Amino acid sequence: MELAYVCEWEKRPKSTHCPSIPLVCSWSCRNLVAFTTDLKSDDDDKDVSHMIHIIDTEHPWDVYSINSGHTEVISCLEWDQSGSRLLSADGDGHIKCWSMSDHLVNSWESILSSSLDGDPIVALSWLHNGVKLALHVEMSGSTNFGEKFSRVKFSPSLTLFGGKPMEGWLAVTVSGLVTVSLLKPGGALLTASESLCRLRGRVALADIAFTGGGNIVVAATDGSSSSPVQFYKVVVSVVSEKCRIDTELLPSLFLRCTTDPLRKEKYPAVTHLKFLTRENSEQVLLCASNQSGSIVECWSLRKEGLPVNNIFQHRSPVVGEKQPTILKWRILTTTNDLERVSAVALPKLPISISNTDLKVASDTKFCPGLGLALAFHDGSIQILHRLSLHTMGVFYGSSSSGQRPGEEPAIKRQRTGGPALHFKALQFSWTSLALAGVDNHGKLHMLRVSPSMGQVLEMNTTLRHLLFLLEYCMVTGYDWWDVLLHVQPTMVHNLVEKLHEEYMRQNQALQQVLATRIVAVKASLCKLSTATAARACDFHAKLLLIAISSTLKSLLRPHVLNTPDKSPGDRLAEICAKNTDTDIDKVMINLKTEEFVLDGPPLQSLQQLIQWVGDFVLYLLANLPNQGSMVRPGFGFMRDGASLGMLREMLVMIRIWGLLKPGCLPTFTATSDNQDSMQLLFRLLTKLWLCCKNQTSSDPGLSLIDECCLLPSQLLVPSMDWLPVNDGIIVKLQGKHPLRLQFGKASSLPGGGSTAPLEVFSRSPGSQKMDNLRCVHMGVCPTEESKACTRCGCVTMLRSPNKTNAMKQWEQRWIKNCLCGAEKFHSHPDSMNLIQFCVYSAKSQQKSSQGTLQCLRPYRI
Repeated sequence: MELAYVCEWEKRPKSTHCPSIPLVCSWSCRNLVAFTTDLKSDDDDKDVSHMIHIIDTEHPWDVYSINSGHTEVISCLEWDQSGSRLLSADGDGHIKCWSMSDHLVNSWESILSSSLDGDPIVALSWLHNGVKLALHVEMSGSTNFGEKFSRVKFSPSLTLFGGKPMEGWLAVTVSGLVTVSLLKPGGALLTASESLCRLRGRVALADIAFTGGGNIVVAATDGSSSSPVQFYKVVVSVVSEKCRIDTELLPSLFLRCTTDPLRKEKYPAVTHLKFLTRENSEQVLLCASNQSGSIVECWSLRKEGLPVNNIFQHRSPVVGEKQPTILKWRILTTTNDLERVSAVALPKLPISISNTDLKVASDTKFCPGLGLALAFHDGSIQILHRLSLHTMGVFYGSSSSGQRPGEEPAIKRQRTGGPALHFKALQFSWTSLALAGVDNHGKLHMLRVSPSMGQVLEMNTTLRHLLFLLEYCMVTGYDWWDVLLHVQPTMVHNLVEKLHEEYMRQNQALQQVLATRIVAVKASLCKLSTATAARACDFHAKLLLIAISSTLKSLLRPHVLNTPDKSPGDRLAEICAKNTDTDIDKVMINLKTEEFVLDGPPLQSLQQLIQWVGDFVLYLLANLPNQGSMVRPGFGFMRDGASLGMLREMLVMIRIWGLLKPGCLPTFTATSDNQDSMQLLFRLLTKLWLCCKNQTSSDPGLSLIDECCLLPSQLLVPSMDWLPVNDGIIVKLQGKHPLRLQFGKASSLPGGGSTAPLEVFSRSPGSQKMDNLRCVHMGVCPTEESKACTRCGCVTMLRSPNKTNAMKQWEQRWIKNCLCGAEKFHSHPDSMNLIQFCVYSAKSQQKSSQGTLQCLRPYRI
């Protein structure tokens, strides 16, 4: 476990941060981290703003700060299962639901809210949607994804007609109330509240878990270690358009330390109460503390036989009669005396804890999902096994990361006086390979958590662990940034090849589902090494190629209604695969041209996408002779028969459309007036495609290379904007030294895995800016507002300049998702001129004055 980076706030002459205020933190499956700080006004120290900060782990300096409008300290933050909505609750009983505005990670708004005035919220959770996976380490060597990641039968907390899960949230208050808010299909909010039990009492700590039968379990304690920890079953239903809550008392428990004569009075307060996972209500973690130390206990709910009185022992049993049983809490394990615990983080990876899986995990040293993290007041962090509570890894605080060569370790040096820097909030990533902590100064620390907890492994075992987690992210759709933290440049090639091998072993249906996602994973891996940077260009271009191909084929319509099962697009692919003729017109004859008849406006509006296809084919063929010892962008397509076949299909389609609407054809600058550019490109492309058809790749012949050498003298070869420039931090974390960053200031550190040496990545200051999704130039100084992907750097305009339905269909694909599969865009301030920047700032200040949103990120001009 080691520090990757620290992001801190700008230093001011007068500190406005309130370190004594409790902090909370939450990490979404899209690798967005939300955390809180409280800020005092420069003018009035009593005027405190309760802030929510949201950052993307790839761009931690681009923080978006929300003046939440909460009147009391924020006590809970919870992301939903999709990672796009955030709940916040405060000490006055108010709950707010935040969602992205225009699907931008640096633009949020409060859309819904509920409140129990004056009743502080101590626990908060979204209702369960019924989706649960189990990750089986035992099957990590299997070739079937379905065996590695199995779907667990799990009922939603509440269902609508047809079994669709109903959305909403549940909260527990300090007075012992449970409140539920349900999101009705029309957008209205349905709320209800009920007491946990008849005799309401103070609830200092609580947590929420779900059962497979659709019930909710709430654990609650009044904060005293001598009091019982109570458990309640909560059932939510909707009757006659009204929400109903039924509660039932479950078996309770007393802490073991209160029954130990040596510790009976030693730890008077319960400071942390957590279910080990939200989907497991049968295991709970408790931490009792005093002013200087803590002790942690892990309990499990088990079914035990009920003892029967002796007078019934000799009674003959009835056929089918079972021994009566009772549910009872039993302690699994407990720790020795520890330093005082300041924060707890629980794993989110749904690893199976069957005996076989645990044994395989122990043998292969696969640790993700098996450890929970404890932060202590001395600044250290320990990761303990979730069942045995033995220590798996230790982090001695960020001070040890700044150790100079020749110095003794920081743990051995005398600590300086003053308050120790410690973590007040701690969260695991969704693969448990990273740990985010917020300290008592409001700084964000990002820690790598090794898959083997620092144990030395063979390279093949390490690759298998990382591959296993990458496959998990592909299947679930979760972001895989935290897995990339552990990928070294020397691993990239092997990981890409093994990932492709595993993908090709899946059935055809699953391959179609994961077709674009695996290309996006490969692209992000290849960016981490200079040796594979050119392949990242190829994978990014392939994503765009797949998207354009599916969009153009979707425009084709069958001529008559009673058509066979195959669509016009499928028939086009089948005919082009069988017909190996190098003459485009002869291939076109075999098609039903009436299926390609479209109106003029759709074709004209798609001209920039058609132009990209033509330019791409020309660039590939013209650079075929240059693919020597140094791998250049485009090399991956030279042996990719499927992609070359896709290009052939689109050239045939464009050729037919050109007969109907010549204005939609791609424009080429030829040296001869009678040069048929489409015919020439199709002939050369077909020859190249024949070299790698049917998975039997062979080197292009000398005659083909000679013809491609002549292409630049026949057609003007365009320069391709292969890959958007991305200033993310992942390529800068290859070294072992942690990075120190500042909120609001973009990182200018050189990257260890930077791809700058390649000419294709260089951008001159006066170069044209590209809209990477619309394939149009925006000029040297764009005047349109635009957004950029936080993963690949893909830039596109916020507002569409097109009015036709065909182009709107293309743009609709990228409202939420980027080309690389990421669902995170942020507004791109470099695309605004000074006038627009002032207007944008005015809008932000107007929103801030209303107490809704406040953007503290300094924009660059």
